[in-house]
Amino acid sequence: MTTTERAPLTESVHESLRELIFSGELAPGTPLSVPALATKLNVSRTPVREAVQQLIYEGIAVHTRNAGARVESLDADSLRAVFEVREVLDGLAAFSATTRATHDVVSQLNTMVEEQRELLDTTPDRRRDSALDLEFHNLIRETAANVPLSEALHRLDGQSHLFRTDMWGSDLNRRLAVAEHARIVSAIETGDAIGARAAASAHVAGLLVRTTRC
Repeated sequence: MTTTERAPLTESVHESLRELIFSGELAPGTPLSVPALATKLNVSRTPVREAVQQLIYEGIAVHTRNAGARVESLDADSLRAVFEVREVLDGLAAFSATTRATHDVVSQLNTMVEEQRELLDTTPDRRRDSALDLEFHNLIRETAANVPLSEALHRLDGQSHLFRTDMWGSDLNRRLAVAEHARIVSAIETGDAIGARAAASAHVAGLLVRTTRC
């Protein structure tokens, strides 16, 4: 298999490992054994080895001498550091997106918020709700059209998922998140870039408080 042929498989393995980690099946501290994971995913060892290296680069895994790679763990202080950076960068993304957003993008954002609002009356689903949240933020980041910014936020998102929380299982937290999303979209729709930045930064700051609240 050539390098070009192997790239899509490595990406697929990488996404599978991220999902296993974020779902809790591979808990923080779990060894990332290449042979074991290759058997589990029914692939060769090479794409698994490359995917694990990518996880290390993203800060989702860590390599320890003589022990190999394992899933990284994130305590409250580390999570706070991640969110403090994300607060600034997501604010920048919303500011830039406001100046670039088309009518179609605004329509998509409004549709996303409406879907999230309708789901508030259904049973919480942590995986579903967190995926919809990420989809919402990714559209804003893509609209900002700043590759280094998007890449940095991608890493921060991955690291924040390492902190086990039931935030998406709380009805109040879900409702607050949707209301904050609506404020971001409202500012983007009216062309208020400064307001969009403030709303996005406040949203991330609120998420941190609610995630770590005892």
